[in-house]
This record gives sequence, structure tokens and C-alpha cells, in this order.
Amino acid sequence: MQKNKIILGIDPGSHLLGFAFLQIVPRQQPRLIRMGALDMRSIDEQSQKLQYIFEELQKLIDLYQPTTAAIEAPFYGKNVQAMLKLGRAQGTAMVAVACKGLEIVEYSPRSIKKAVTGKGNATKEQVANMLPHVVKGELDTKFLDATDALGVAFCHHLQTKPGIGGGKKYSSWDSFLKANPKRNFKTK
Repeated sequence: MQKNKIILGIDPGSHLLGFAFLQIVPRQQPRLIRMGALDMRSIDEQSQKLQYIFEELQKLIDLYQPTTAAIEAPFYGKNVQAMLKLGRAQGTAMVAVACKGLEIVEYSPRSIKKAVTGKGNATKEQVANMLPHVVKGELDTKFLDATDALGVAFCHHLQTKPGIGGGKKYSSWDSFLKANPKRNFKTK
């Protein structure tokens, strides 16, 4: 039986870092606990931004006690400096989560969009518009970074949901059949 869990979703950024806490209760629609963005636009020094990410995420983790976490993987861009800053922000967020003893899983932007909208090439706005249909709660759409973080958490929920992306894994069809002898499989 699946236990209740809280998923922390993170959309890393060096100016705005989105976060969302999603509560999962078996046989119920996922429920938003809180979402928002860490706003670092007024901080000039990169090292201070990273310290802010680390400290604020640690406070949020202490407050909401997530059981697992997921983060969006960086996409590849042409601006090397922007990619470097984004990678630092993502790494800092991952360390903040790991220091609290939580597992963190990384998902590509395409897989997150597909989980929420059914299309891997959906826009950020399409993801934000679909989330109220799959998650209960008051969604704050002020920052698309926050809705992206909620999308990350929802994607992780789907990937770890028994019978969907998660559950027990089998190495082959034979191992599945051996583990499920009472299932009624007809072969021709």
C-alpha cells in the first residue's frame, strides 16, 4: 500500500528558482501544499545567490518535510555563461536537498511537459494552464518558474506511481510471469 508522501519539485534558476510541495494521498488527486519562487534578481553576486538558494531551500524543507524531491534538468542553450549559472543553481539546490537526507530525481523539460500536458513540446503557459486540472489547491501563477516546479513534482508523482512509471520493476517478461503466477494470461 502506498503511503502518503510530499514531493518537493524544483525548477532551478539563477534569478528565479521555482519550488512546489505536492502532497500525495493514495486514491486522491494530488494536492498543492505551497508553491513559489526564490527571487534573486536583487542579488548581484553569484556566490550570494547560491548561498540564498541553499539556505532558503533548507528552511522550506524543514517547514514542509518532503519525503522525496525532483528537479528539472538543465536544457542546453547557446549562452555558455547562462548555462554555467543555471548549472550552479541546480547543483546548489541538489546539495541542499541531499543534505536533508532526501533522494532527488532529475527529469528533462520534455518529460515534465509530457507528463502534465501530454505533449513534450508544450509551452510553459500550456503547462501552467493544465496544472489546475490535475492538482487540487490554489495555484499561484505569478511566476512560471513556480508552475514549472509544480509540473516537476507532478511528473515525479506519475513516474513513481505504482502501475504507471513506478512500482515493481521486472527484468523480463519471464520474471514478471514468475512473480505473478495467479494472473490469468492466455497465450495462443
